[in-house]
Amino acid sequence: MGNSKLFPDFIFESSWEVCNKVGGIYTVLSTRANTLQSKLHDKVVFIGPDCWGEKKCPYFIEDKTLFADWQKAVLTSDLKVKVGRWTIPGNPIAILVDFANYYSQKDKIYSRLWELFGVDSLHGYGDYDEASMFSYAAALVVESFYNYYLDSSQKVVYHGNEWMTGLGLLYIRHHVPAIATIFTTHATSIGRSIAGNNKPLYDYLPAYNGDQMAGELNMQSKHSIEKQTAFNVDCFTTVSDITARECAELMDKPVDVVLPNGFENDFVPRGADFTRRRKAARQKLLKVASCLTGTVIGDDAMIVATSGRYEFRNKGIDVFIEAMNRLRFEQGLEKEVVAFIEVPAWVGDARADLKERMDKGSFDGPMEYPMLTHWLNNMGEDKVLGMMRYLGMENAPSDKVKLVFIPCYLTGDDGILDLTYYDVVLGNDLCVYPSYYEPWGYTPLEAVAFKVPCITTDLAGFGLWANGVKGGISTIEDGVEVIHRTDYNYSEVADRIKDTVCRYASFGAAEVKKARANAEKLSKKALWDKFIAYYLEAYDFALRSSENRNKLER
Repeated sequence: MGNSKLFPDFIFESSWEVCNKVGGIYTVLSTRANTLQSKLHDKVVFIGPDCWGEKKCPYFIEDKTLFADWQKAVLTSDLKVKVGRWTIPGNPIAILVDFANYYSQKDKIYSRLWELFGVDSLHGYGDYDEASMFSYAAALVVESFYNYYLDSSQKVVYHGNEWMTGLGLLYIRHHVPAIATIFTTHATSIGRSIAGNNKPLYDYLPAYNGDQMAGELNMQSKHSIEKQTAFNVDCFTTVSDITARECAELMDKPVDVVLPNGFENDFVPRGADFTRRRKAARQKLLKVASCLTGTVIGDDAMIVATSGRYEFRNKGIDVFIEAMNRLRFEQGLEKEVVAFIEVPAWVGDARADLKERMDKGSFDGPMEYPMLTHWLNNMGEDKVLGMMRYLGMENAPSDKVKLVFIPCYLTGDDGILDLTYYDVVLGNDLCVYPSYYEPWGYTPLEAVAFKVPCITTDLAGFGLWANGVKGGISTIEDGVEVIHRTDYNYSEVADRIKDTVCRYASFGAAEVKKARANAEKLSKKALWDKFIAYYLEAYDFALRSSENRNKLER
């Protein structure tokens, strides 16, 4: 019994993405919630920002009967909350908090934060104040709920995600020390900034001073809150070994537990439904490309795609375009290739001329901008269009590789494809995610869940994990090709992508079937029923650290 893991009686977890579908962390939390709910049965409460005001949040159903006595008590305080259920598998309890009324107190809040923990808020700008006030309000929710329903006889954990929750974690650490705290950085703010400013991150990582770089890149406040939170919580975590290295070097704080991002595959269609939807997606994608280019593209064309956030270098969008350009001139390419960039940009309207051509089902020659499905608000400055212009990628009829940019969120109502992102993934034959900076990487994990082999790099947490599962370098035959990437081997990566796509295009039906089966098999090793074990380790670590800390402070 002495070696058994401690498990919380109650968990609070906060994130800007709770009931707010704005980033990959939403997927992490929303897919993990069902596993936690099955273990704690409504003793896990997610806390997110009330970004909706009088409007209805599409991911949340309010329930005034939940904790009705506490809700009534809260009405007499400064807290403004909505209590209900997050409309995801498991339907966990969620509390949305309005934080606008705390802006008037922010100077006092920041001063106290400096006094207690040495956090520099003087250089905060942009979303720093917004995140901090939400974090403060979320902590007040935790404190109020704890004091109303719970006490020190119960094992309680407060888990915050990303630097945006740091202020609240520090508040709880000081004001409710009986609660064990966990902090997860999904990507360090300073590491992302170094990479995003086109500075070499990895070769120079041991030589970088995080505090110095924060000053150089005007990131002092975000870096400060993140670093001080890491040092003062009971358990500091991140999502991959590569980001753990980043934390140790740039924040001078090794992580306590690595929490890889799992997922649930309940959104993956099965059997005949899978086949039907894959066929429909392929037809739609090929039709779009045919109408844009004025070329009849055969059903046997290979569809290749990349997707994710519009981080041109960090997500490897630049090297993907370069690879597709080189593939155009590859003599050994045995199939026609249609490549898609599915990355939300500064999108304007769906192209009415494209829609008209698709509805007619006929065309005579290429369209103006035969690589673009939706108009952009910055046509002249867009990086994807700019690079394609520079390389002379105009989707000429003679090109064996056509490249199409879909610059909108794929929610099923974009006006051109009218397919959800997951339906579009189904239609792909191969996905490419050649990331330079990628702490984990959900997009390749989602791809393999849909039996779509993919290419990624060993600078992505997912890529390193795939290599670990293989016990060596994972290849496209295994379902995932992991390419070695450094600060300086851009050209080599482009060639490796080109060669891998060319090789996959030469596969026979049996080889393709095997690669697709291996991709699906790999995805099942990342389900939450497997990865939740890492969270159990973190809960145990935090609770034991909290016990020891409170003994010393008595």
